[in-house]
Amino acid sequence: MSERRSQDVAQSRAAKLLHRQTTSVSSGQSDIQPTALTTPRRHVSRAGYAGSVSTVVSRMDPHHWEEEFRPVQYENSYRMNPQKKFPAGKIEAIIDDSLNSYLQPQSKYEPNHCRDLTKTISEVIKSRVKDLVLPRFKIICVVNIGQVNSQGLRMGSRCLWNSQQDNFASSSFKNGSLFAVANVYGVYCE
Repeated sequence: MSERRSQDVAQSRAAKLLHRQTTSVSSGQSDIQPTALTTPRRHVSRAGYAGSVSTVVSRMDPHHWEEEFRPVQYENSYRMNPQKKFPAGKIEAIIDDSLNSYLQPQSKYEPNHCRDLTKTISEVIKSRVKDLVLPRFKIICVVNIGQVNSQGLRMGSRCLWNSQQDNFASSSFKNGSLFAVANVYGVYCE
């Protein structure tokens, strides 16, 4: 019984505190004094010299609330179809150019270097595709680099999308030591 009573007391205190905080935020007043939030403190070094003064500012300061809690307003566009289609041909040319510029015919497969190279190539392709300015398309770029060791490899991908609006572009590179496959998916966000 006493545990239940202590829980009820704790809940009522929390509700009062929350109510007090929300009313002070909405009315622009604060129960916390600004002088308590911005008190200068002297730092004393090991030698005993008080050379620097710092000011502590809290995020509960009412002056910061306007900047952080501004509501974001969006306008409705009701656009259900893209203005222009995903240009798969141009993007394949971008992928080919990026793969050929980063991977030369004499490139050797090194796992650590290729791991970093996949990230770099992926970011370069993604930024060049974003330069085409495709509004409302989410661009996803996946680059895979592997070692050629006289083995077979099958790669597959699955996506949930609208086949009338969404599309992809793909290209590959191969030399005697490594292979690379890059896929760029353009998914239209309504």
